[in-house]
Amino acid sequence: MTLIEQRELFEKEKNIYESVKVKFTGVDGYDVYNPSLPFNRDGKTYIYGRIEKREEWARSWARLFQSSGKDEWALVPNSMIYQMEDPYIAFIDDEIVLGGTHVRMKQGKLDTYYGYFYKSKDLHDLVYFTTGPEYMKDIRLVKLDGSRIGVFSRPRGKKIRAKYGSDSIVGFTIINSIDELNASVVENAPIVDGLFGDDEWGGCNQCYYLDSGMIGVIGHKSYKQIDESGLELQVYTNISFVFDIEKHEAKDVKIIGTRSCYPDGPAKKNSLTDCVFPAGIVMRDDGRVDLYSGIGDVEVGRIVIDYPFEGYGKITKEQMV
Repeated sequence: MTLIEQRELFEKEKNIYESVKVKFTGVDGYDVYNPSLPFNRDGKTYIYGRIEKREEWARSWARLFQSSGKDEWALVPNSMIYQMEDPYIAFIDDEIVLGGTHVRMKQGKLDTYYGYFYKSKDLHDLVYFTTGPEYMKDIRLVKLDGSRIGVFSRPRGKKIRAKYGSDSIVGFTIINSIDELNASVVENAPIVDGLFGDDEWGGCNQCYYLDSGMIGVIGHKSYKQIDESGLELQVYTNISFVFDIEKHEAKDVKIIGTRSCYPDGPAKKNSLTDCVFPAGIVMRDDGRVDLYSGIGDVEVGRIVIDYPFEGYGKITKEQMV
């Protein structure tokens, strides 16, 4: 079944229990989108957001926001400004790791981009410690049992497309210390087969170690489609899958959210009117989950859905960020 067919089926059968926009304050004149997962630290609840002016492109910063009410977040005054896109977080032992995409410009034109990584026990004093491979976004980490750390990669390029038919794919490897994370390790992560079809692309956004020993992944899966006016749309969907570490394979790959699941709103470009870029899920007391996602590359939405990893284990307490 193609991704378009999967989406059509999802739209017919979806269960969305709540759908709201998330408000950000303290950054007048800027959009906030493609955030990290909300997380708790030192008794407070935070989220990183990507901020950017509507009329600009590839000129983003990641800023820290603190919860100021239900679905409301306020900029933390005097917090660090990170020159990164699409921030994400992971907890590795007692340290917080912040990752994102650093775009390098040359004389006003896109030159290249990398994954940047910062870490510290102190949220307000994160220290840069490594860079991912060139032209690779969406590198994700997940704490496993013992000292092990799972690393998901997202290689792309002409060679990838020629071999796999996809614009980008996903790889996975394991390291035994955060000190081992570097561009070479990420670049050489063995490929996870079968995640994407021809002309599709995607990656991992947030990963959770399950008590079954598998990894629950929230990610995105994308394709291009021509609309009625002849405009080429970049369609991004929220997906989930379960990664079997021992078999090195993805199971139960499915769509869990599309643009229609979130409130209506603007898009940064007409080609992004059907774009949702997930941050991850937060468990709820009722057993369902809050799924956070960037929408249209200008806003953030939250929807309530059923737990996507049902039958494959529960998220371990250490992953309850």
